[in-house]
Amino acid sequence: MRKKDDATNLSRRQILKGGAALAGAAAGTAITGFPAVIAAEPVTLRYLSTATNQSPAIAEKAAKDLGIKIEYVTVTTDDVTKRIITQPNSFDLVDTEYFSLRNLIPSGNLMGMDAKKIKLIDKLAPAITKGEIGGKKIGLQGTAPNKVMYLDGQNSKKFAASPTEWITLIPTTYNADTLGIRPDLIGRPIESWAELLNPQFKGKASILNIPSIGIMDAAMVIEASGKHKYADKGNMTKDEIDLTIATLIEAKKAGQFRAFWTDFNESVNLMASGETVIQSMWSPAVTAVRLKNIQCKFQPLKEGYRAWASGFGLPRTLKGKELDAAYEFINW
Repeated sequence: MRKKDDATNLSRRQILKGGAALAGAAAGTAITGFPAVIAAEPVTLRYLSTATNQSPAIAEKAAKDLGIKIEYVTVTTDDVTKRIITQPNSFDLVDTEYFSLRNLIPSGNLMGMDAKKIKLIDKLAPAITKGEIGGKKIGLQGTAPNKVMYLDGQNSKKFAASPTEWITLIPTTYNADTLGIRPDLIGRPIESWAELLNPQFKGKASILNIPSIGIMDAAMVIEASGKHKYADKGNMTKDEIDLTIATLIEAKKAGQFRAFWTDFNESVNLMASGETVIQSMWSPAVTAVRLKNIQCKFQPLKEGYRAWASGFGLPRTLKGKELDAAYEFINW
C-alpha cells in the first residue's frame, strides 16, 4: 500500500502513463508507446506593399512550403511610407522602394537586416549593391540603391558609406519604367519622353500622381523637350523644382492631362478604356492591358528609362517567431 506522501508526489510522467494504460484498456488494445506530438503554432506575417508585388499564388506556396501564412496589406506607394513612419507595429514585413529610404531610415522604424542570415547575400545583383552591370558603372542620378543599401549598425538611422553587415532592403523586384502607349489609337512612332506633353494628345495623356516618381517623369519630359538640363533629377535645386512644377501646372491648365493616377489598376483602366493613349506606365500594367486583348506597348525611348527597385524590409519592433519567420520567408 502506497504511503500518502507517495500518492501526492506522483510524477507527471507516471500519471500520463497510467492515463494511457486506461485509455488502451478501454479501447481493448495494447499500448506500446506514444510519440511526442507538439502542435506548432502557425505564424502569420502581415505583408505591407503596393498591389504590384502581391500574389495569391505566392502566399499559397509559402503556406505550403513554409507553413507561414501571408496576410497582404495593400496600400499605395505613399501610404507604404506613411505606415512605416506612423504605424510600425501594423506590419511584419514590408516591400518598399529604395528611393523611400531617405525618408524612412531617419525615423528609426526599420531595422538593419543581418547579412549573415541571408543565404544568398553574395548573389544579389551588382546593379543594386554596387551600381554596376558587367563591371561598368551605371547612371546614378536619384536614389541609386547602392547609396542606401547599408547601415552603420542594426538600429542606425544613418546610411553607411561602404558595405556593412547591416542591410536596409533585400531586393525583390527592379525594372526601368517608360511611357505606355496605345499604338492602335496613336498610329505613328513614339520615340521621346517629350511626347507626353505634345498638344496632339491633349486630354489623352496621364502622369502618375506619386510625387517622388512623377516629378522624375516630368523631369524626363522637360529635359527631352530641350527646356532644361538637370544635373541630377533626383536631387533638384529649388529653381529646378519650381520649373518642373510650373511646367506641370501649365500643362494641366491647358487640358493636357486626362487624369493623374496613383494606383496600378487606375493606370490599367485608363489605357484599356482608351481614355488615355499615352501615359506614365509600369510594365506589369501594360501586360494587364494586353491580357484584355487590347493593344498596348511599353515604349522604349531615345532618352532612356527611369529605373526603380524595391525590396523587403523589417520593422525595428519585430522579434521572436515572427522575426525568424520573416527571415525564413525572405530566404525562401
